[in-house]
Amino acid sequence: MSDPAKALLAHLQGGVTHTCRAWALSRRDGVVFGFTDHDRALVFEGITFKPDTGLSALAVQQTTGLSVDNTEALGALSDAAIREDDIEAGRFDGAEIRAWLVNWQAPEERLLQFRGTIGEIRRTDGAFEAELRGLTEALNHPLGRTYQTACTAVLGDAACGFDLDTAGYSATLEAGVVAERRVFRFAPAVLEDFELHWFERGRLLVRDGPAAGLSGMIKRDWHDAEAGNRVIELWAPLRAPVAAGDMLRLEAGCDKRMETCRFKFDNLLNFQGFPDIPGDDWTITDPSKAGRLSGGSRR
Repeated sequence: MSDPAKALLAHLQGGVTHTCRAWALSRRDGVVFGFTDHDRALVFEGITFKPDTGLSALAVQQTTGLSVDNTEALGALSDAAIREDDIEAGRFDGAEIRAWLVNWQAPEERLLQFRGTIGEIRRTDGAFEAELRGLTEALNHPLGRTYQTACTAVLGDAACGFDLDTAGYSATLEAGVVAERRVFRFAPAVLEDFELHWFERGRLLVRDGPAAGLSGMIKRDWHDAEAGNRVIELWAPLRAPVAAGDMLRLEAGCDKRMETCRFKFDNLLNFQGFPDIPGDDWTITDPSKAGRLSGGSRR
């Protein structure tokens, strides 16, 4: 037990207790929220835990061993704390959440009861319910190396090692005409330094505006001759609106082939695929193509 936990235990054993619950929610973009079911704010670990901001636990299930812990949180949507627009934009997806039992008279006496991430979020009538997944949830994710012909790395990650800030592999520009949050049209001169299809399978990131921090995978990069536009089309709509003038970043795409790694990115030494693995036809082929298969001598 840590010292704060020992101090809380001593408080609980004293007979008269002054405890409440507190939650810290840390989004992946670095924004941190603090909530408590106490009637006044608490401060610890550099976080202010505000009362009446609409978050409370419905049920907590914790087990021993490696089974997965799950709980749920119930909250109210409010402009001051959690907004529906942010949930719709996916800003709370995968956010880390920690829950403490705290002596509100002495917040340094506390016990961390739950730590995990937000899973599925359901919202209705100005409220939301969030599924909270414990640390053992990570055991449900497959790990290990996949042996396949195509590269298994993500362009720009540690395994790939390619720097997307290298000149010629990204572009920063203002959004032009945007349709359905997924089709972006630009004047041809804006991207004249990049050949057609250069950004296919790449990524579009939004730098500012309501969708700041969101990104989408690029499905097509083509020229609309009829309208005279360069068109960047995403696989799925962004989860927040993008207006003309919002700053965007386009990153070059990779189709995971060895030839692309070599000639487009000059990064063959970091190629993470296995292009010489025999295919299924080779593994099930007959051991011999001779007409005589008796096993006897061919003489």
